[in-house]
Amino acid sequence: MPPLDDHNDNHIRDRREEIAGATQLPKGARMPIQRETEDRRLLSWTDEDRERAASFTHTDQWRVLRILGEFVEGFDTLADIGPAITVFGSARTSADDPMYEQARALGARLADAGLAVITGGGPGIMEACNQGAAERDGLSIGAGIELPFETGLNPYVTVPLRFRYFFVRKIMFVKYSKGFVFFPGGFGTLDELFEVCTLAQTGKLDLAPIILFGSSYWAGLLGWIENELMASGKIARDDRDMFTVTDSVDEAAEILVRAVTSARS
Repeated sequence: MPPLDDHNDNHIRDRREEIAGATQLPKGARMPIQRETEDRRLLSWTDEDRERAASFTHTDQWRVLRILGEFVEGFDTLADIGPAITVFGSARTSADDPMYEQARALGARLADAGLAVITGGGPGIMEACNQGAAERDGLSIGAGIELPFETGLNPYVTVPLRFRYFFVRKIMFVKYSKGFVFFPGGFGTLDELFEVCTLAQTGKLDLAPIILFGSSYWAGLLGWIENELMASGKIARDDRDMFTVTDSVDEAAEILVRAVTSARS
């Protein structure tokens, strides 16, 4: 920026002296610094401020704000999506696995029925179901999670969400769903399965279809539930009856659509 000319320089000096005189300050004295205000504190950004702010982002208080932000983003995004079905399953399912095509077909059937599809947004079963929904111009929602081996959201997600915290993400799966489908999966799928069962068993969640897709895959788990949990009185017969096991996309879609239609009437 070019230096001020003499005229402008004199004008500024005269104006400063005029202001100083009006406030009864000695000629040439500086204006007093204004008292500290919240705005001044907000706009302050010294090296000390930077260090203090960086340190605060690793505290539990800041994590609470992040958690709050994730809830707000999720609630805002999903508030008006209409009835939805959440589909779980392994991220390791390859595109040439028969289960991939089954999940894709189910996503298409749900979209044709006007139901939104929610998945974890990853590859495998999640990608297949998102693909089926997106190909039918349905609402294809992906609730991704930050992981050390994160691959990002699959390309068929049309409504993306990203979370740091599993428990916030789980609430999005459950809150907006009128039914749940569990394809073969690992620890994450089992975690979600028993989470949904616990919420339903304890009355925290309205009863909704819980479909286990792939009878041969789930047979061992169901046998253990019946022969150990139920036989020893750890759960009741009604708890076991929460599940529907099927190998049919048509049957799964029919159960889910019927449940949504019944809830509307």
